[in-house]
Amino acid sequence: MRLTKWGAMLVVAAGLGGAAGVAQAGLFDDEEARKAIVDLRNRVTAVDEQVKTRGTEMAALNTQLTEQLSALRRSMLDLNNQLEALRGEIAKMRGDQEQLTRDVAEVQRRQKDVAQALDDRMRKFEPVKVTVDGIEITSDPAEKKAYDDAVATIRGGDFDRAVALLNNFQRRYPGSAYADSVRFWLGNALYGRRDYKEAISAFRAFVTAAPEHPRAAEALLALANSQAEMKDPRGARKTIEELMKAYPQSEAAQAGKERLASIK
Repeated sequence: MRLTKWGAMLVVAAGLGGAAGVAQAGLFDDEEARKAIVDLRNRVTAVDEQVKTRGTEMAALNTQLTEQLSALRRSMLDLNNQLEALRGEIAKMRGDQEQLTRDVAEVQRRQKDVAQALDDRMRKFEPVKVTVDGIEITSDPAEKKAYDDAVATIRGGDFDRAVALLNNFQRRYPGSAYADSVRFWLGNALYGRRDYKEAISAFRAFVTAAPEHPRAAEALLALANSQAEMKDPRGARKTIEELMKAYPQSEAAQAGKERLASIK
């Protein structure tokens, strides 16, 4: 099919128009691409800025958290040190309390010992009841001991020492309930060491002071024996007669009656 001149021209025109449209379309596509690229770049920049901002914020937050963690660690260390110090104080207080408990126990023990010692010492001064020659008397412990020691010395045969102890007793305890018994034993001690004159005085003093004493009859018989040793038979017989009259039922009176036969 052949084209006319005008038809050919129309074809050429159409072709040129189509090329121009294609060119315009290409130009439009490049502009959009550039805009898209710029927009993308802007978005990337914005994201970068956000990332940088977030990074800065995260770094600041991390620094803050690190500082807070360090502060917390320091606080925990301080608390631990305080706790250890408190434990040390508690241990010391317990040690002090234990020592105080021991000290209190020691003080209580000493107080008990002192109280016991005081009681023991007080007992040495507390009057006690004793029976001497069948008579119940009240005596101080020291007084009783002095009397018992003197009598034990006589029975041991040490008459010189016994005389000294009995004389000392009379000086030390002039109003003693032992006074009558002391006179009797003093007479025996004097007789034992053959001091008959003093023995006679001691026995007579005893009988005169305590005629009702259980040993009065025995003292008269000893007095008579002392007179006989002094070569005073008359005095001895007279004393035995006194004995038999005053204490007729006594064993001493019976012994005195038998003794009369030997006194010349």
